[in-house]
Amino acid sequence: MAISCPVDLDTRRLRDEIRSIYARVAAEPSGEFHFHRGPDYAAEFLRYDRGALALLPDESTASFAGMANPHRMGPFGEGATVVDIGCGAGMDLMLAAKSVGPRGHAIGVDMTEAMADKARSSARAAGLDNIEVRLGDAMSLPLEDASADVVISNGVLNLTTDKSVAYGEVFRILKPGGRFLYADIVVASADSSPHLS
Repeated sequence: MAISCPVDLDTRRLRDEIRSIYARVAAEPSGEFHFHRGPDYAAEFLRYDRGALALLPDESTASFAGMANPHRMGPFGEGATVVDIGCGAGMDLMLAAKSVGPRGHAIGVDMTEAMADKARSSARAAGLDNIEVRLGDAMSLPLEDASADVVISNGVLNLTTDKSVAYGEVFRILKPGGRFLYADIVVASADSSPHLS
């Protein structure tokens, strides 16, 4: 599996295209896209708790486009600091904020202004004061070293142009003993057959 993009790939153009697609998802989540979205998809295919999703603002759940359910991988822990890389409109972020409770902290990072704005608006609408959303990139996270107890990422790191840098950023911000819970797409592996992780 390659951990960086081919030399001739225009990485700036790729990043601009990713921003454009997810700005469209933020503005019109019911539009035509090549990936699934929304709370029904999350509940039916990824086994999110439908009741928990119903308590979140529609503007957040409608734009959800993740690959799996990091909340099924184990509790985050009361009072923990959770970082959601590529938080999108904030569905996973708000579920994490509820999981860690009022003494905990949930920090979302997204490279798309429209998504970051939607996540902030959703957090306010949900009355969650323990959420912070930062505009930023997975390859240069706007966080201090060893500042997160848990890092989650749901279908985002495959979009980075240099996986080794992106994963390095995850481990830079994790506290010693912290956990990294992620789901993503792998298009090739050592045996060259497609896998879903």
